[in-house]
Amino acid sequence: MDSLDEVGAAMQAQTEGRRDANLALLLRALRARGPLSRTQLADWSGLSKATVAPLLTDLEHRGLVERAGTTTTQGRPGRLVRLRPGAVCGIGLDVRPGHLGVTVTDLTGETRVRRQVACDTGVPEHALDRLADLTRRVLDDVPRAGWAGVTVAIPGRVDRVTGTATSARLRWRDVAVVDGLAARTGLPIGRLDLDTEANLAACAEHDRDPVDDLVYLTGDHDVTAAVIANGALVRGADDHAGEVGHLALDPLGGTYCACGRRGCWATQVGLDAFLHACAPHHDRVHDPALSPGERMTIVRTRAERGDARTLDALHRTAEALARGLAVLTTLLDPGKIVLGGYFAALRDWLVPPPRHGGTAVTASTLGFAAGGVGAALAAVRRVLDDPAALPVEAGGPRGGGPA
Repeated sequence: MDSLDEVGAAMQAQTEGRRDANLALLLRALRARGPLSRTQLADWSGLSKATVAPLLTDLEHRGLVERAGTTTTQGRPGRLVRLRPGAVCGIGLDVRPGHLGVTVTDLTGETRVRRQVACDTGVPEHALDRLADLTRRVLDDVPRAGWAGVTVAIPGRVDRVTGTATSARLRWRDVAVVDGLAARTGLPIGRLDLDTEANLAACAEHDRDPVDDLVYLTGDHDVTAAVIANGALVRGADDHAGEVGHLALDPLGGTYCACGRRGCWATQVGLDAFLHACAPHHDRVHDPALSPGERMTIVRTRAERGDARTLDALHRTAEALARGLAVLTTLLDPGKIVLGGYFAALRDWLVPPPRHGGTAVTASTLGFAAGGVGAALAAVRRVLDDPAALPVEAGGPRGGGPA
C-alpha cells in the first residue's frame, strides 16, 4: 500500500499537470482568437472565471501575456488580455541547395527576422558551421530565456529520433544535424529539432488558414507533398509520407527518373525539369549562385515579354501539374491544396483558376520562405504546448499587476 507521502505526491503531480494543461489552453485561445477578456476566456475554454484569473496572473508573470485595453460584455467593462509580442521567439533554419535561411517568429506568429545567405551546402560540415553562426547571431537579439527552441527544415528525409537528415539534393547522407548544432552552439539538445521542409511549410500554411484537410505541394527539390488530415500532420509508417513525385503518370513513354522508373511526376513538374525546359544548360537561369527567387524573377520577366520557349515550358508544366493534382484530389479529397515554392512564384501561369465547390487550389503567400517560417513556428509551439516550461523570469519587463 502506498504511503501517505506517495499518495500526496501523486495528487500534487496530477494537480500540476492539470494546471499546466490549462495554461496551454489559455495561450492557444489567445493565439487563435486574439485579445480576450477573462469572461471570454472562461467561456471559450470551459473553465470558471475563478480558475482563469490565477492562470492569467501566472502567464503574465512569465511575460507571455499583457493587458490590451477594455471591452464591454453584457453591459459590463472587462479587461482584455493578449499575447505579448516578442515575449518568446522560435528560431527556424532552412537549408536549400546553395543557400541557408533563418527566420525568427514570436508567440503571436509574427515574423520578426528573415535572413538568407549563400552557402556551399554540399559540404555538410560547412553548412552546419554556417547554420550555427546564423543561430548565434539571432540569439544575440533574443534573450536566452526568451527563446523557445530551434527547428531545422530539410529538403529530404529526416529521422527526428536521431536528429539526422538525408537529402539527395543536398548530397547529405545521415548527417547529424541536431548533434552538430548542439556542439557548435552550446544550446541544449532538447530544444533543437528538425523536420522536412514540406511538413513544416504545410504547418505554416495551416497556421494561417486552419483547414482541417490540407495538402501542401512543392516542386523545388523533389516533388513533395505534406498532408494534414483532420488537423494533424500525416507522417506515414516510416515517416516518409508525401513523396508524390514518384507517382507514375507516364510509365511507358515518359522520361527516366533518378529512381530508375519512367514517367514519374517529378520528371514533368520538378524544378530541374522545368528549368531545363525553359532554357539551355548554359543559360544564367541555371546558375547555382542565384537564389530560387532570383531564378523565378528571370523566368517571370521572360514570360511577360512573350518568350516562346518559356511560355511553352509553363504551358506544359501547368498541364502536367493539373494531371497530378487531379490524382491527389481523388485520392485524398482535401479541402484545400496549397502550391508552394516555384509553383507559387509563377502562380499566374501554374495555379489553376478558382472553382466553385470541390477542392480549392491556391498559391502560398509565404513562397520560398514557407519552410523556414514553419520551422520557427514549430519551435515556438513548444511554449504554446507547455508554457510552464518557461521560467517565470523569462518574459522581461512586466505589466502593472495581474491581468
